[in-house]
Amino acid sequence: MFDTRRRFLTMLAGAGTFVVMRTESLGGQAKPTGRPPASDPNQEPESSDPTPAKSPTKAILEANEKDIKKNIEKLYQLATDLKAEVEKTDSSQVLSLALVKKAEEIEKLAHDIRTRAKG
Repeated sequence: MFDTRRRFLTMLAGAGTFVVMRTESLGGQAKPTGRPPASDPNQEPESSDPTPAKSPTKAILEANEKDIKKNIEKLYQLATDLKAEVEKTDSSQVLSLALVKKAEEIEKLAHDIRTRAKG
């Protein structure tokens, strides 16, 4: 039983690290390119405003990205803390409730990151 608990927690910490790395790599994906909009000859030329207005969708996506990055940092910290606690705890007897709660919190956070990344 000692071996399976340790293996479970090690796998959980590894999975959390994988989620962090995977989510970070998704941020560098190329954006799809579409056709440029056809220019209307009757339309007035656009002003050269250096700060164009952001669409509401883009603002939501940027806020979502910030939340994902913040959650990834929190997930990494929790996984690191959990790994350190597992290494210094004699789990041959019974796992502490704090370890189990921290593992559950990591699971919830990873699920939240996954849901947000899917959009």
